[in-house]
Amino acid sequence: MSTPLEIELRGAVAVLRFARPKKRNAVNDAMIGGLGDAARDLPASVKVLVLAGAGDHFCAGLDLAEHKERDAFGVVEHSRMWHRVLDALQFGARPVVAALQGAVIGGGLEIASTAHVRVADRTAFYQLPEGRRGIFVGGGASVRTARIIGTGRTVEMMLTGRTLDAETGQTLGLSHELVEPGRALARALELAEVVAGNAPLSNYMIIQALARIADMPAEGGLFTESLAAALTQTSDDARRGIQAFLDKKNAKFGG
Repeated sequence: MSTPLEIELRGAVAVLRFARPKKRNAVNDAMIGGLGDAARDLPASVKVLVLAGAGDHFCAGLDLAEHKERDAFGVVEHSRMWHRVLDALQFGARPVVAALQGAVIGGGLEIASTAHVRVADRTAFYQLPEGRRGIFVGGGASVRTARIIGTGRTVEMMLTGRTLDAETGQTLGLSHELVEPGRALARALELAEVVAGNAPLSNYMIIQALARIADMPAEGGLFTESLAAALTQTSDDARRGIQAFLDKKNAKFGG
């Protein structure tokens, strides 16, 4: 039986590819479990993760054909399982780059919202159809996606089931870069290589500190910024980076 998640190691970059193209890469528990395992178990040589979908779509959301009826507590537990996995992506040790094309819907948008860098091609479209299904988001859209596009837009998307095209998604911040059809993965890999070349401690502080600072009062955020600056700027890699700049060379970081 084929796995719903394929892992391809490309040096310092690991591509995690949703591999259910006949179902537009709809999410089932095995796929989510595979993401959690990958975030935890990939070798230390992997510095950046790239999320991608096989075929024409990134991810069309929860596979309702495999939906199980649960009592209220069971739904809470299932939602919290998603939260643990997606927290491990957003706040793990590695930056995450997403390559978006075709459907980025429901749970697929929740997964994409964990990524620190998002590249979309012009076939991408976004939707939160939960209101039209009689349900509510459970994988983090009320927090992650709402912080990207705003609570008001998230409410409107969930109430109406509106589909946003790639250009609108780019304007709202659902993608950071928009490329021609078929180019999202190639561009995501290019950016992943750039990110993998950074000092590991700098990458770690960027993905750990900034999202948390956004939740803090200003004074707490500024103090946390100072701590992150102190830890990075006193590292050996900071010395290497500054000296390389002065010598007009590319820095080679040790980590």
